Amino acid sequence: MKRLGTLDASWLAVESEDTPMHVGNLQIFSLPEGAPETFLRDMVTRMKETGDVAPPWGLKLAWSGLLGRVLAPGWKVDKKIDLDYHVRHSALPRPGGERELGILVSRLHSNPLDFARPLWECHVIEGLENNRFALYTKMHHSMIDGISGVRLMQRVLTTDPDKRDMPPPWSVRPERRRGSKSDSEASVPGAVSQAMDALKLQADMAPRLLQAGNRLVHSVRHPEDGLTAPFTGPVSKINHRVTGQRRFATQHYQLDRIKELAHVSGASLNDIVLYLCGTALRRFLLEQNELPDAPLTAGIPVNIRPSDDEGTGTQISFMISSLATDEADPLTRLQNIKASTRRAKEHLQKLPKSALTQYTMLLMSPYILQLMSGLGGRMRPVFNVTISNVPGPQRTLYYEGAKLEAMYPVSLITHGGALNITCLSYDGSLNFGYTGCRDTLPSMQRLAVYTGEALDELESLILPPKAKPKAAAKPSAPRKQSTKKSKAD
Repeated sequence: MKRLGTLDASWLAVESEDTPMHVGNLQIFSLPEGAPETFLRDMVTRMKETGDVAPPWGLKLAWSGLLGRVLAPGWKVDKKIDLDYHVRHSALPRPGGERELGILVSRLHSNPLDFARPLWECHVIEGLENNRFALYTKMHHSMIDGISGVRLMQRVLTTDPDKRDMPPPWSVRPERRRGSKSDSEASVPGAVSQAMDALKLQADMAPRLLQAGNRLVHSVRHPEDGLTAPFTGPVSKINHRVTGQRRFATQHYQLDRIKELAHVSGASLNDIVLYLCGTALRRFLLEQNELPDAPLTAGIPVNIRPSDDEGTGTQISFMISSLATDEADPLTRLQNIKASTRRAKEHLQKLPKSALTQYTMLLMSPYILQLMSGLGGRMRPVFNVTISNVPGPQRTLYYEGAKLEAMYPVSLITHGGALNITCLSYDGSLNFGYTGCRDTLPSMQRLAVYTGEALDELESLILPPKAKPKAAAKPSAPRKQSTKKSKAD
């Protein structure tokens, strides 16, 4: 039996009927050329017949009741795992479009996981138009974070379109990183040893953590300093109580477009993502006459997992940035976001890597306490919206000859945070997944549309006009110099 880390266990502690703490991944594949009618049925059968279920897929909670999840969270191997339960085959009415797929994924993502079983489900969805199918997989956040979730699903994929008889994701074991330690056993001596190590680390890092905490308090008293602190965002439409039903929407952009904007404006790719989301939110709330006078803030997960670490569990820190939604001018809004993220990065980088987990708990403890105490959505939020950007594979991948066309993250929401926007890059594209409360955000699809329009607007403002290609001149005709200015595409 293995103990859960503090941050992993916190996701179990805040689980409720209205706030299930699972995250998901939606993969869209095109069927291989000449695939038989039974291709997906046969694939699902092979998936269920696998004899080996690797961790974390084969782990379940040692005690599935509320007290067990809160007081003694630990994993044990499920020796009788029921793959007929975990692996499910669904179909859209043909021809199923993106809207029908989004409705189905919204419904599937609204259902909580069964705590008496391993905390995951995989749904193979056929009937998607243009000879495609989808794979929607969800897993509890106590088992994975965004980075480990992408790596978990990527392990089984291949760059070889001709490869067949491939194993399902849950039968592929991660490679152990050199120098890494095995998971701690949930024994009394192990717990004492871990506690002593944690106390020593806390003592060593206490001065640095105290300095970081004082820095955040100073920024609350002096907002002109530029560092966005917790609880400085206003209460908005997206910061009240949520219900258990979800909405899900997607957008898909070429990564080169966003990289070009980042290069020209001197911003990072994440800055452009924040700008697009903030601009869309500003317009969305303006239309409903609910835009606060103060700028909305974003909680941004930051990966602290080593690049060669294929383990699971949560290894993230957080920084908070302004979205400058109070600023009407687009370019000024972008500059304000750049300045805010620069300050947040500088603040985080001053901490040693060994202190980042403790700092994350310091920063997130008010957020977790809000949820556990029932105050979430009833007081000022720690931040207004979660926006994250997860790097994914940049090569075209296949499963059983089926080409992976796109991957979309499906995330979680909480009381006080009715919207989550997560981006995932894949094969030259950036895929946005919008997860929201069905009752709070009945028109959430507009946010996805407004993000695209914000991208178009920013390109028109900062990119030079692209000249239209000239027609080839006839050999007998003399060349004439054009006096017309080129127009933007």
